[in-house]
Amino acid sequence: MSAPVIVAEIVRSGFVEGHHYGSVVALAADGTPEWSVGSVDVPILPRSCNKPIQALAMVRLGLDLPPDLLALACASHSGEPFHIEGVHRILVRAGLPDLALQTPPDFPLDDEAREQLLRAGGEKQPILMNCSGKHAAMLATCVLNGWDTDTYLAPDHPLQQAIRETFEELTGEPAVVAIDGCGAPLLSASLVGLARAFRALAVATTGPAQRIAEAIRQHPEYVSGTTRDELALLTAIPGAIGKAGAESCYAVALPDGRAFALKTDDGAARVRPVLMAEALGRSGVLELDGVNADAVRRTGRVELLGGGRPVGEIRACF
Repeated sequence: MSAPVIVAEIVRSGFVEGHHYGSVVALAADGTPEWSVGSVDVPILPRSCNKPIQALAMVRLGLDLPPDLLALACASHSGEPFHIEGVHRILVRAGLPDLALQTPPDFPLDDEAREQLLRAGGEKQPILMNCSGKHAAMLATCVLNGWDTDTYLAPDHPLQQAIRETFEELTGEPAVVAIDGCGAPLLSASLVGLARAFRALAVATTGPAQRIAEAIRQHPEYVSGTTRDELALLTAIPGAIGKAGAESCYAVALPDGRAFALKTDDGAARVRPVLMAEALGRSGVLELDGVNADAVRRTGRVELLGGGRPVGEIRACF
């Protein structure tokens, strides 16, 4: 990313001790850019923000899952018991064992789930990795189409080629192919392109895109986890869909066509919800009927502690 700008201040005891640099874009209801800060038309790697678009490609290829499992295919899940049970269900439906997953072994993201596992003497497992829902859906899609499941992560695999076609269609941009943390191909897009893709999902009224959006709306806890800020945000805004990604990426879209995407240069996860809450407020989303404005604002509050008590905050400044 080029030309970074200050998007947040780190304020401790009234003293600005640092800054976060990044970029944010907001699309109006008609899909045109309404406002932006920083560099929003250069390629970035949206990381797990791409998952709903990847899931759309799989549904187009015939993947037929109930809404909760389809939401899990879009997820960076917390590894809570219902997440792991859901990944098992996807694999069982496809007639595949857990060993088919090629996610790197990991612990659950959720603190309680991780601590319970460690107390029980558990170890890192591929199914516990936060991307295992996406990988299970990829494997199930391969089975449906008669494609090799051992090489499903290869960029030239038919599955990954189809995902790239769908991704480039929705973003309206050519994609550079990298490798994500889970080992799957990772496709680039600008923040404008990413917001455009989420908008396409959010406004869909029929077909696979509508199925993806409805799965996220009906089961947002499957897309993240029961204690995550993404769940709190989606619960507070009726009809919204959204997905966070590593390196402080975030995309949210509303059924009225408004869409938002952001990224910080330092990749700090703590500032991501602060920026999204500010962006939504700047575009008037908090004034919409049915929106729980206080809940949205709470997702954007990150306190800094001194001696165990709040002494400052991370404050958006765009």
